[in-house]
Amino acid sequence: MAQTKYIFVTGGVTSSLGKGIIAASLAKLLQSRGYKTTIQKLDPYINVDPGTLNPYEHGECYVTDDGAETDLDLGHYERFLNVRTSQANNVTTGRIYQSVIDKERRGEFLGKTVQVVPHITNEIKERVQVLGNSGEYDIVITEIGGTVGDIESLPYIEAVRQLLWELGDNNAIVVHLTLVPYLSAAGELKTKPTQHSVKTLMESGIKADILVCRTEHKISDDIKDKLALFCNVKREAVIQSIDASTIYDVPILMQEEGLDTVTLQKLALPDTNEPDLTNWKEFLERHKNPKNEVTIGLVGKYVELQDSYKSILEAFIHAGAKNEVKVNVRSVHSEYITDGNLESKLKGLDGILVAPGFGERGIEGKIKAVNYARTNEIPFLGICLGMQMAVIEYARNVLELKEASSTEMNLDTPDPVISLMEEQKSITNKGGTMRLGAWDCLLKEGSLVQEVYGGATEISERHRHRYEFNNKYKADLDAAGLVASGTNSKTNLVEIVELKDHPWFIGVQYHPEYKSTVANPHPLFVGFVKAALVHKKSQTNASMA
Repeated sequence: MAQTKYIFVTGGVTSSLGKGIIAASLAKLLQSRGYKTTIQKLDPYINVDPGTLNPYEHGECYVTDDGAETDLDLGHYERFLNVRTSQANNVTTGRIYQSVIDKERRGEFLGKTVQVVPHITNEIKERVQVLGNSGEYDIVITEIGGTVGDIESLPYIEAVRQLLWELGDNNAIVVHLTLVPYLSAAGELKTKPTQHSVKTLMESGIKADILVCRTEHKISDDIKDKLALFCNVKREAVIQSIDASTIYDVPILMQEEGLDTVTLQKLALPDTNEPDLTNWKEFLERHKNPKNEVTIGLVGKYVELQDSYKSILEAFIHAGAKNEVKVNVRSVHSEYITDGNLESKLKGLDGILVAPGFGERGIEGKIKAVNYARTNEIPFLGICLGMQMAVIEYARNVLELKEASSTEMNLDTPDPVISLMEEQKSITNKGGTMRLGAWDCLLKEGSLVQEVYGGATEISERHRHRYEFNNKYKADLDAAGLVASGTNSKTNLVEIVELKDHPWFIGVQYHPEYKSTVANPHPLFVGFVKAALVHKKSQTNASMA
């Protein structure tokens, strides 16, 4: 294609309607028709990136191959499209203003008064078009965070208005996601909130080209006609988005509503190729019709908010479908695990995953969970901090280094089996200063993890951490049975540990969940779920004997 086309996705009435899922679903449909598609997210908060946000504030922080700490919606984009994202796919107000202020300090504006219009809006427009100008994509979908009418979103909305004018007809469109609420007292769906949302958008100079209406109940043809008339859109451009049992149903539902067809018409693009969703439908078939069932304990300290571990939960869905197994995830708050309730909280689990995290809160509970998995031969997967807790547990209870710990939690520990990297010791800023992004890892010949990765000798995985396995203890731990089965060849940093005399016990310093997609479930999660099923069957057979 000669020119990249742009689709802007805005939201109205309320937040949390699922703009990211709608954007990812539309992108999947366009990709399945043969169009090279990517998605970016514009976030209106003033943080430079989500890296320093508490998971309770904004859910998990998703990390890309190039080390960008981004919004969790980028995880949806990658899981749906199986296309890697980068820093260019996530822009925040903080990053926009930081860039403009840096330019002002360098004198790039030649003494001009720096203003929201044109300087901030110009910066936004440049960021929006970075991916389009790369020549790699036919279509770029840009999700505007927040809700239309928010003060924070106004510069983005103005930038979109300007881009629509500059790019010209058929080169850029606006998809507006809105809510059509059901009033049980009246027994009917109400269109007025959507009308007001569209009116607010029009006050900013933007006309919605397509209306996607979230609803709990089916929208009748009469209501669609009414929405089309009063929101000034074509009848075929009013798309129903009814609640689905799984987010992975949404591309199918959007195809049935004709979202991809009307989008291509608006962009003056051929729609001769029907979407090829064969593999997607096969995944859904396996996901919805499992042959077996397992229960995995997710031990973490942010379990009250499911979005804190979004990528892990989605990776279990992918791995479950691959194994034709339904994965039930039982959340276990590590802060409340004690010797007295350990058995009751973890009994009956087919596998235990100790989750990532930061800080000392809840770590003793994680260590107890590791010990329970190790001594009861329950399949175990430790991710990032979870891997570090496995090292500490083994050092304390097998090497008998009773005060072994991490310098993150205890600077005075006599046995810092987990320690700060030398180059990190002088760093005071928290944002963007960890070991981030994709790092290579050499797998030990004949190890369990090499088998899990299909015999690979080297892998690349994404990181987000500051503390590392202390190599001073490597030989002793290895001799005692906790083997370093994956290392980085350049830094000699330990990436993976596994237990010799255990059915399935692996701890990884990286975040495998970030790379799991519908098309390519992550092998560690696939192997973990498979091991959990084997454990369940062995327990069942033992109880029947």
